[in-house]
Amino acid sequence: MHQNKKKLPIGIDNFEKLRLNDFYYVDKTGLIKELLNNWGEVNLFTRPRRFGKSLNMSMLENFFSIEKNQDIFHGLKIAKETTFCEEYMGKYPVISISLKSVNAASFESAFQLTAQIIAEAAEKVQFLMESEQLTEYNRNEYQKLLEDMSEAELFGSLKKLTRLLSRHYDMPVILLIDEYDVPLAKAYENGYYEQMVFLIRNLFDQVLKGNENLKFAVLTGCMRISKESIFTGLNNLRVLSVSDVEFDEYFGFTDEEVQELLSYYRCTDKYHVIKEWYDGYYKSDDTSLFNPRSVSLALQKGKCKNYWTETGPMNEIAEYIEHNVDEVREDIVKMVAGIPIEVELEGYAASQLQLDSRDEILSAMVVFGFLSYHDGFLRIPNHELMEKFQRVLKRKSMGSVADIVNNSKNVLDATIALDGQKVAQYIEEAHDREIPFLQYNNENSLSCVITLCYLYARNYYDVTREDKSGKGYVDYLFTPKKKGYPAIILELKYNKCAEEAIDQIKKKNYVERVKDFDEILFVGINYSTDADEHKHHDCIIEKYK
Repeated sequence: MHQNKKKLPIGIDNFEKLRLNDFYYVDKTGLIKELLNNWGEVNLFTRPRRFGKSLNMSMLENFFSIEKNQDIFHGLKIAKETTFCEEYMGKYPVISISLKSVNAASFESAFQLTAQIIAEAAEKVQFLMESEQLTEYNRNEYQKLLEDMSEAELFGSLKKLTRLLSRHYDMPVILLIDEYDVPLAKAYENGYYEQMVFLIRNLFDQVLKGNENLKFAVLTGCMRISKESIFTGLNNLRVLSVSDVEFDEYFGFTDEEVQELLSYYRCTDKYHVIKEWYDGYYKSDDTSLFNPRSVSLALQKGKCKNYWTETGPMNEIAEYIEHNVDEVREDIVKMVAGIPIEVELEGYAASQLQLDSRDEILSAMVVFGFLSYHDGFLRIPNHELMEKFQRVLKRKSMGSVADIVNNSKNVLDATIALDGQKVAQYIEEAHDREIPFLQYNNENSLSCVITLCYLYARNYYDVTREDKSGKGYVDYLFTPKKKGYPAIILELKYNKCAEEAIDQIKKKNYVERVKDFDEILFVGINYSTDADEHKHHDCIIEKYK
C-alpha cells in the first residue's frame, strides 16, 4: 500500500471512527435519501456477511441522530442535498442496537445478553433522568431499563425507550437493529431455538407493531426468519433481499467504485484479476457487485485469495452438498461446470441449518452470498466461490466427481502435449463414472462434462464459453493468464466428428480473439452414440500456424 494514502477500513463498521481516522470510504450515503423517498415504516435488509450492513446502519445513526456530530458528512454525496439535509440531518432521536454479540450456550445467558444490550442503549440517554418533559413515573420507568429486567419488562423495553425519548424530544424515534438474526442462529446451534424465537417475536412485536412513537425502523440480517412467524402480524414490514431491485447498489462495491478504489491506490493493473475473483453478484440492471471485504483485503495484502468463506456458515452448507440432500449435489456440480440452475428462490429459512428442500438449501446459499441469483437462475459468482466449491467437490465422499476434478490437471497437460487420444480417454472415463447428469445425449450436456474435465485450467487461463470471436461464437476460449501457456480454442460436436469441429474453428476464424498469442491450439472434440448405445469420444488437437 502506498504511503500518504488513506487506510483501508477492514473490519471497521463504525462510521464516525472511519470518517475521523482517515480511512478510505466508498460513499454509500445515497442510501439515506433513497430510504426516505422510498418509504417503509419497518425495513428489513437481508444481505450476506461482510457486505456493509453494519457500516450502513452506523451511517444512518450518525446522519439522523440529534446527539451526533454531522460534520463527518462533509464532502460526501448526501451533503450536496442541502434541502434534504436541512430537513432531516440531526433532527431525530435514534436508538441503535446490534444483536451480533448474543452468542450464548444457554437461553438464560442469551436472555441476559439481550437485556444488557438494551440497558446499554438506555444508558446512553441518561439525560432522561433530568428531563422536564418526563413525569416522576416516567423517570422510574427509565430507571428500570438500567436494572435487571423480568421477561415481561424485556419484551416491552424497546417500546418503552422509544416512548420516553419521543416524549422528551416531542418527535418520533428512529430505531435501528443490526444483525437481528444472529441470536436465532446461535440458539439453533445450542438447542434453545424455540425459546429465543419467543423472546425476539415479543420484543419486535411490541416495538414495531402499531408504535405511534416510531418514525421508522431499519433491521439487518443475513436472512429473513419467517417460518416461525418472527414478524407475526407485522403488516408494515418491507423485506429488501438480495433479489430485490431497490437499494441493491448500497451493499457491496459497484464496478465504478472498485475502479475508483484501484485508481486511488494506483493499482489499476489489478482490475481484471480483482473482477475475476470477487465480482459477480447481480444487481437489477444486469450489472454486478463485488464482495467488498475481499476486495479490500486483496488490496491490503497484495494478493487475491479466498478471504471470505473460511468462516461462517459455508461448512454447514457443504454438509448438504456432501450428503446430496434433495439431490442438491448434482446442482452444485452443474454450476461448477458453468451451467446455470433454475430455482424457485425462497425469501426465508428457519436458520442456516434447518433446511428441508432443494430450493431452501440453494436459497440459503444465495442469501449467505455463496451463489448469485439473476432472472430465475443461480450460478457461482466468481473465482473466490468457485475455488471453495471445487474444494467441497474434492472431498473423498464425493467419489466420482472428485476423481474427475482431480484428474483435470492431466487433461490440460495432455492437451498442451497435443495428445488428443489421451484427452478423449480421460473424457470417456468421466462419462463412465455414471454420475446422473453425465449420461449426456446432446452437445449442451457434453459441454458440462468438458468444463469439469478442464477445471484445473482455470488456474492458468481465463475460460469463457459461447464467446464471440471471428464470425461466430466459439464453444470454449482459454486465454492464458501467464506466459508460457498456449491459447486454446475448443469446439464440441455431438454425433458428428472431431475433424468437423476443427474445420469450423478455421472457417469461422475463431482465432481472431487470441491471434496475438505466440502459440495457439485448436481442439475439436466429438461424442458419438448409435442405436445400440455404443459410445465413442474422439479428439483432435492442432497447432495454429
